[in-house]
Amino acid sequence: MASLADIGLIGIAVMGENLALNLANKGFHVVVSSRHQKTIDTFLKGRGKDKTITGTTDYSELVKQLKQPRKILLMIKAGPPVDEVIEQLIPLLDPNDIIIDGGNSNYEDTTRRCEQLQEKGLLYVGMGVSGGEEGALTGPSMMPGGHMKAWPHIKPIFEMVAASVDDTPCVDWMGEAGSGHFVKMVHNGIEYGDMQLIAESYHLMKDLLNLDNNRIATHFKTWNEAELESYLMEITANIFKYQNEDGVYVIDTILDHAGQKGTGKWAVAASLDYGVPLTLISESVFARFLSNLKADRVTAEGIYSHDKPMPFVQSERFLGHLRKALYAAKILSYAQGFHLMHEAALAEDWNLNFEGIATIWRGGCIIRSAFLNDIKKAYQKNPQLKHLLLDSHFIKIMKETIPSLREIVMAAVEYRVPVPALSSALAYFDGYSTGRLPANLIQAQRDYFGAHTYELLKGPKDEFHHTDWTGTGGKTTSTTYEK
Repeated sequence: MASLADIGLIGIAVMGENLALNLANKGFHVVVSSRHQKTIDTFLKGRGKDKTITGTTDYSELVKQLKQPRKILLMIKAGPPVDEVIEQLIPLLDPNDIIIDGGNSNYEDTTRRCEQLQEKGLLYVGMGVSGGEEGALTGPSMMPGGHMKAWPHIKPIFEMVAASVDDTPCVDWMGEAGSGHFVKMVHNGIEYGDMQLIAESYHLMKDLLNLDNNRIATHFKTWNEAELESYLMEITANIFKYQNEDGVYVIDTILDHAGQKGTGKWAVAASLDYGVPLTLISESVFARFLSNLKADRVTAEGIYSHDKPMPFVQSERFLGHLRKALYAAKILSYAQGFHLMHEAALAEDWNLNFEGIATIWRGGCIIRSAFLNDIKKAYQKNPQLKHLLLDSHFIKIMKETIPSLREIVMAAVEYRVPVPALSSALAYFDGYSTGRLPANLIQAQRDYFGAHTYELLKGPKDEFHHTDWTGTGGKTTSTTYEK
């Protein structure tokens, strides 16, 4: 009788196929499943040939082939398909068997599924997986959360297949309910911000400095060798050098219309739910929406045409500022993401380990970068740190780089180069570091037209007041101030 498999994997598209190979390469016996036998046969006769991988379209057969407690990893499209597969698996499983959703599911769906399966005695894990196709095959960053009882059973497996930095696996238990998918959602939001900031830097190099692709590639490559070292900077430098068989730079042939799969929008929605100013990341999502208005933008350019400015003459000085500005803005993007996780953890009573999150993001994932080590150290020094801008290391960096960010934003405005993420980063920093904002006027206006009340600058907290501004109102008030 053949030995039982260590783990089952449902869904062998790009990520599932590569994770199956990764698991097999690390010595695990995997049984894969797909709706179509042809898909399984193609995989097992191709990349999966001579691996410890078997396949079946029958979920009952898959379950029979697994060691107990059974561990089944779902790598399928988020949403209803996940619920459909879970419903088919439930009657086939025994108490304490484990279902792991490795797709990009909404964290609220994961929380609901945790509760649903707990009632049936099953363990559910929502696990964010980052690293794309290459990471899935060679070692991704993974963010599992859900039923803690599942972790001892799946930990040895995922520690083997995850990326590793300084002999530390890039996988760690995130916490309860949907926390794993929440952390992955924030990761993707930061990814949106990172990509938009790099794109805006490219736009400035191209339209303001009139640099060619080779020079742009050289600058990104050089920047990637110091404090801005990151996976996205590395691939950006490579992109600008790549030419097709006709010697044409591929970057110049691509339509300026950016797609997305939704996790960025979810992060923005979550920031609204938790009252966290995720401004840079939000602008990055909106920038993708704006890019999709290609026909409108071309029409508007004809209507509002303007003379192209002369190429910026002080290019080396400008590039020095741009490098520092990009560094400042990238840190602000990560700071906003960690702030969102901090507030969500408080609201949901999740025990998120921010040092651990920074640790596992150092390798395997799309947003891996050198300064994640600095973020790790910040939370190592103060696990209760509310915001990265309050850490001594980042205070020093901000003081050194914000003047450059200000220079770049002013130049972009003058030369009509849109930089929504860079300018949002500066506005966020200025707002966060301003002790007195004009929100007192907003509260006065709300009280004037709606009797919404206000708190006093010098008065007890949560004591609300109302003024009869017109002399014709009464003492009746509406709702109190909602933060």
